[in-house]
Amino acid sequence: MSIASKLQACTITAVLALLILSPTSEALAQTASPASRSSVLPTGGGAALLDTSDAVILLLDHQTGLFQTVKDISVAELRSNTIMLAKLATLLKIPVITTASEPNGPNGPLMPEIHQFAPHAQYVGRKGEVNAWDNADFVKAVQASGKKTLIMAGVWTSVCVMFPALDAKAAGYKVYAVIDASGDPSEMASRTSIARFAQGGIIPTSTNAVLSEAHRTWNRPEAAELGKLYALVAPNYAAVIESYQKAQDVLKASTAAK
Repeated sequence: MSIASKLQACTITAVLALLILSPTSEALAQTASPASRSSVLPTGGGAALLDTSDAVILLLDHQTGLFQTVKDISVAELRSNTIMLAKLATLLKIPVITTASEPNGPNGPLMPEIHQFAPHAQYVGRKGEVNAWDNADFVKAVQASGKKTLIMAGVWTSVCVMFPALDAKAAGYKVYAVIDASGDPSEMASRTSIARFAQGGIIPTSTNAVLSEAHRTWNRPEAAELGKLYALVAPNYAAVIESYQKAQDVLKASTAAK
């Protein structure tokens, strides 16, 4: 056999081995092509963005006791960003699953705003497992949603988000980690988490990006309500809305006076 033939045979063997052994091969087989998604436009726009029709939001261990240990983001900003995700889920009818390892322990109960603003959210209690993916009821709830895109956020990022994110990725899911709706005990822990996410095939993102990818166009009936959500993740945007509304009011008053 010539050297060229040997190299070709080795290449084919290597590719087949990767397809068989790679934990993402199952995910590739299960994921619909971008062109078949309703969120992809004829222009190709949206092919690389979130498909909210295939998404479920997982809010993990947003417990009031753990908030006291968060140092990489202010607690006020963390809560506001998490509230935005809950409101977005309600507005666009995205399923939400919440969980806590042991809410009666020192880590405390879940922040109440999540279920207040996402009353459709399903809570799954755990029996002390640190990794939500170690809990069979939690995994069953995710599977029952029928969604293959997981949008995760939680406290701590390096543990409560990291562990189930890596396991979900290995199980064939597409996983986004919302960094600013999560929190860690230090900046170093947060930077390390983002690096490990990237190495593990998890997509790090922000609440503003999730909102914008879900939004896609102002030409939709929920546009006004979506505009209000931007003020939660970008407070200065509230001033943009207020100035625009004032200008519209002045114009209407001027037109009416003529």
